[in-house]
Amino acid sequence: MAASLPFFHLLLLISFFLCNLNLSQAKPSHLPNGLIFHVTKDVSTLQYMTTIHHGTPLAPNKLVVHLGGPFLWLNCGSSSSSSRLISQGSIQCLAAKPKTHDQGSKNYLSSNDNNNKCHVFPENSITQMATQGDLVQDIMAVQVIDGSSRTESGSITTLDSNFLFSCAPMFLLNGLASGARGMLGLGRTQISMASQISAKLSSKLQFMLCLSSSDGVILHNNGHFGSEISNSLTYTYTPLLTNQHEYFINLKYIKISSKRLSLNKEGFREGIKLSTTVPYTTMESSVYVTFTGAYEQAAIAMNMTRVAPVAPFGLCFSSEQAEGREVGPKVPAIDLVLQSEMVKWRIHGRNSMVQVSNQVMCLGFLDGGSDLKTSIVIGGYQLEDTLLHFDLSASVLGFSSQTSCSDLRLDFALKDSL
Repeated sequence: MAASLPFFHLLLLISFFLCNLNLSQAKPSHLPNGLIFHVTKDVSTLQYMTTIHHGTPLAPNKLVVHLGGPFLWLNCGSSSSSSRLISQGSIQCLAAKPKTHDQGSKNYLSSNDNNNKCHVFPENSITQMATQGDLVQDIMAVQVIDGSSRTESGSITTLDSNFLFSCAPMFLLNGLASGARGMLGLGRTQISMASQISAKLSSKLQFMLCLSSSDGVILHNNGHFGSEISNSLTYTYTPLLTNQHEYFINLKYIKISSKRLSLNKEGFREGIKLSTTVPYTTMESSVYVTFTGAYEQAAIAMNMTRVAPVAPFGLCFSSEQAEGREVGPKVPAIDLVLQSEMVKWRIHGRNSMVQVSNQVMCLGFLDGGSDLKTSIVIGGYQLEDTLLHFDLSASVLGFSSQTSCSDLRLDFALKDSL
């Protein structure tokens, strides 16, 4: 009997994919052209927030955007009459299990509940706390782009009555922005928001993300992205590394003002992570010391004046004489050299310097300590006003920093092209 178990699981997986195919073919005659999630930044926590509607009756839920999260989780309560528990051993439960039950060194709480519910482990990536939660299905409604209107707001329309997510207890909300009910996971799993939306739209597995201090967006669409976006911006593509459900890219080395840094091989590992829940780029201590030392030298060479640091930053400068440009203050440019010298992610002043007062600006990179598992975690501030194209079908990331999320009319571009 034990020998037949893997084959049984294989049959369940095949059935799950066939079920998804049938669902996509049985859609209403009119599919939305795309979905848009408006993203705002909470000034207190620096977390990025969006809203979904779910349940019966439909209720709005503010969620923290978690780029690498394996699924959506929220504090459900008992208000929805259409919520349905997923049973253990079901196709949906089997699809939810891979790469979502790796406890690692995180602080997990579990229960002794041995009933027939499907259990997953929602995690608050801010506090690093996780616990056992129930996998459920319910109605999900989002803002759609249907091409029938030139209005920017679109309409809230039910996309899925069988959307999978996890319910979590109230204490897991600790550390989230005020009013947040959970976290929206966009990671590389079968039940992430990105995967489920792509299945419902019968589209290529991809999405766009543009963070902003004011008007950011997450964009899904069931065809090619808008021609206005494609034609007006220059994209650079780099492979996504395989690392469970989170997003990693390769980093060969760093340049500051065109000078290559000599990084400690023990502290520096080439795979770096992109995160929307870390406010500022965080570095392993030895990498941080080398990085800030080289940056200070380059800044002094540009006649910048160092001043006392302002927590949590370790390197600050006078901004009184700083020359302003479209890409921020004139400061040393930081180049992340990815898979080759020809592929660079350039960080200008608007993404490297944080204005902490009228007179002082600080380098927005933090010391993450010597135990940081990933040498460098690219934080939200460095991602802002950079249009990111996550093409999960091809396992590549495209990025373009020649934009401002607040100025982009992504919904207009979609309507014009579809």
